[in-house]
Amino acid sequence: MISFKNVVVELLDEKVESLSQDEIESLIETPPSYDMGDYAFPTFRLAKEYRKSPNAIAEELAASISENKFFEKVQNQGPYVNFFINRAKLAEDVISEIMDQKEKYGSSDMGEGKKVIVEFSSPNIAKPFHIGHIRTTVIGNSLAKIYEFLGFDTITINHLGDYGTQFGMLISAYKKWGDRKVIEENPISELLKLYVRFNDEAEDKPELKDEARYWFKALENKNPEAMELWQWIREISLKEFNRVYDMLNIKFDSYAGESFYSDKMPTVLEEMKEKGIVKESEGALIVDLEEYGMPPALIMKKDGSTLYTTRDIAAALYRKKHYDFHKNLYVVASQQNLHFKAWIKIVELMGHEWAKDCIHIPFGMVSLEDGTLSTRKGRVVFLEDVLNKAIESTKNIIEERNPNLENKELVAKQVGIGAILFQELFNQRIKDYTFNWDRTLSFEGETGPYVQYTHARANSLLEKGNFDLEDKINLEKLTSDDETNIIRMLYDFPNIVVDAMEKNEPFYITRQIVEIAKAFNTFYNSTQIITDDEEAKKARLALVYSTKTVIKTGLGLLGIDAPNKM
Repeated sequence: MISFKNVVVELLDEKVESLSQDEIESLIETPPSYDMGDYAFPTFRLAKEYRKSPNAIAEELAASISENKFFEKVQNQGPYVNFFINRAKLAEDVISEIMDQKEKYGSSDMGEGKKVIVEFSSPNIAKPFHIGHIRTTVIGNSLAKIYEFLGFDTITINHLGDYGTQFGMLISAYKKWGDRKVIEENPISELLKLYVRFNDEAEDKPELKDEARYWFKALENKNPEAMELWQWIREISLKEFNRVYDMLNIKFDSYAGESFYSDKMPTVLEEMKEKGIVKESEGALIVDLEEYGMPPALIMKKDGSTLYTTRDIAAALYRKKHYDFHKNLYVVASQQNLHFKAWIKIVELMGHEWAKDCIHIPFGMVSLEDGTLSTRKGRVVFLEDVLNKAIESTKNIIEERNPNLENKELVAKQVGIGAILFQELFNQRIKDYTFNWDRTLSFEGETGPYVQYTHARANSLLEKGNFDLEDKINLEKLTSDDETNIIRMLYDFPNIVVDAMEKNEPFYITRQIVEIAKAFNTFYNSTQIITDDEEAKKARLALVYSTKTVIKTGLGLLGIDAPNKM
């Protein structure tokens, strides 16, 4: 596909000797309005050398390159040289490319031979899979799809929270108050009750915390009773979690959680001692990070048990050895910023230059309207309940608006779940937000259902117009303002995907397909697409096909389905 920006750089390079191509490219701007062109080159930097005003320089440059097949016109507006893309050329280039590549449009092999690990979701075993987990789950899944789309060998890891002091609490609580049969009927709710009860009683009975520490230490020492209970709790929890993953159509390559690294800890501790970066403090082992502006990192408690930091270091070392990753991404809430900064610095201090490739991807927190979520207090909204409610609400809307729709159950699931995922990925990930049912399930405005409906509308047009990819189509007819507006956005889509990857921000794609959907609906309402003019009809249907294809691809990169009918 033609890079019109590169053409601008080459044209200017012939005229401006004092700037390199890289310098010219860095100066090129996108005007705020298409009335001012597609690209603009400011001439302020040339004023001293040319000893002329920027306006005069821009006027001379524009006049010297006005004749060009890639641009309809090149003119100056004040101190800027403005380039207006040849609309027919743009249409021919973009639509042909999409019709040829279909749903692969925007993909590339830029990541070929490079492994990228994406760690996401990672719920704690025996605790609810609640609305607070949706962000890591949805952002991580989308990033994995984006990297894969760009040719990276992507490995998804669900680093389950299946180790730690909370298991000491659970084992202790189960031995006191648990009933295996009752728990197996409703695992997460019953285990949560035990967890909440233990924490409540521990506030008045501090000896319970000692008991929890005892049982976690027993688990680390492979005590048979502790191991059996832990294995059982892990299995029934994962079975519950997988119901939600199935609803979201999410698969993982590995479920290696914290426990997987328990036998790898001694080697890590030994290496840290050899490198001389740990020291004893009140019977515990720490790494002093004061000179890096961080508090000491606790590596091993005085009772010999390990912590998150130790396990994350062990996991990183294992992954580098096992996968030899290009990037090792951690989609974990911003509350853990200091934790990641600390252990990544420790890996660097251990002499591993690849520590820089371990990248924490933080995101903002979800809270309820009446306060924050708290598993210890039992204040949670189950993610499965959220998804089921979304599906049910969508089903009611379908019954009201299109009761004869085929596959109503499937479409309700695609649209209901899509609405929630789209909302999650619509803003920059770092922003906090308050969970609200009405807003989450709204089907108006810049929402998933709006984009999905645009896709279905485009599909209906293609069926009605008997569109055939093999037809001879004169794409140069697509030059109206409304047609060109869509084509410009389709042209930008591949770069948007790369931006989303480089910044680890799926919302770039979300926003782009919303804008494509808006532009398409403007075109749909202003233009007779299926017309008696056969040549115009074929060209416009080719644009419809291209729009539908890119919307479907974009939704797919977000983990959202694109129904053909709604």
